[in-house]
Amino acid sequence: MRIRPALPDELPALQDIERAAGAAFRDLGMAAIADDEPPALDVLEHYRRAGRAWVAHDDGDRPVGYLICEPVDGALHIEQVSVHPDHAHRRIGRSLLAYAADRAGEEGLTALTLTTFTEVPWNAPYYERLGFRTLDEAGLTPGLRKIRAHEAELGLDRWPRVCMRRD
Repeated sequence: MRIRPALPDELPALQDIERAAGAAFRDLGMAAIADDEPPALDVLEHYRRAGRAWVAHDDGDRPVGYLICEPVDGALHIEQVSVHPDHAHRRIGRSLLAYAADRAGEEGLTALTLTTFTEVPWNAPYYERLGFRTLDEAGLTPGLRKIRAHEAELGLDRWPRVCMRRD
């Protein structure tokens, strides 16, 4: 899978990927997640300008998956990783995470972190298979606590969620 930094004119395509990927949550009774709007263009542009928005692309150079992230407390925090369902089950998400891990290592960051739903098969169980471990309350850094508090304000705690880390 070829991965590269997102280009400015691709940001609407990232929103489309997010909408398409989110639709699967409806089948799990999580319509609010399925209907949630993707990151706004200015938010995606912020990540892109910071060098923190990467796309996996097809042979026609069209994005089929993306990842946005930011450093949080010495780790690279994965804010979002999504793959268009038409390209699912091809290890694209795994490739994006591996790319992020390589970039984190180059920057001297010690781990990848993320927050995710525990009972969604393509969330926590998937990340566990990729070597992430669930952090208990004592393992949360100040930055991760802030992220979780923000998620709670958004209503994401209606479903069980955890922070995970891969060193």
